[in-house]
Amino acid sequence: MHRVSGGCHCGNIRVELELARAPDSYHPRACDCDFCRQHNAAYVSDPQGSLALRIKDEHLSGRYRQGSGQAEFLFCKNCGVLAGVFYRNDGRLYAAVNAKAVGGGEAFGAEQPVSPKTLSASEKVRRWREVWFPNVSIVTAE
Repeated sequence: MHRVSGGCHCGNIRVELELARAPDSYHPRACDCDFCRQHNAAYVSDPQGSLALRIKDEHLSGRYRQGSGQAEFLFCKNCGVLAGVFYRNDGRLYAAVNAKAVGGGEAFGAEQPVSPKTLSASEKVRRWREVWFPNVSIVTAE
């Protein structure tokens, strides 16, 4: 396993990824929805990997739902960095990380454009379950 870490600018949200392959073999998915484009987000995930999030001050973390409202975005209220996106299903948490929150995305391969807004709600869920991290933990200091 390959370990990569990062987080938001102020350090309130930390991300720790365990990847099955070398980081440069992953191509972050640059979503073309308005929200992700405005945040310049591109997502990395690995269905064979794991993700740990550590939040120092839960009050400084924000959550936002947009589009179909099925997924929840996590961002830092203090510095404004979008850390990632989550989806809960049957008690399980799936997630993808904004590659820009992991060393500016430089550890990864070239971004590839994707257009999830062309997918139906059920197609989005199927895709998330196929490509996102299925082993996700969130730890808060409080």
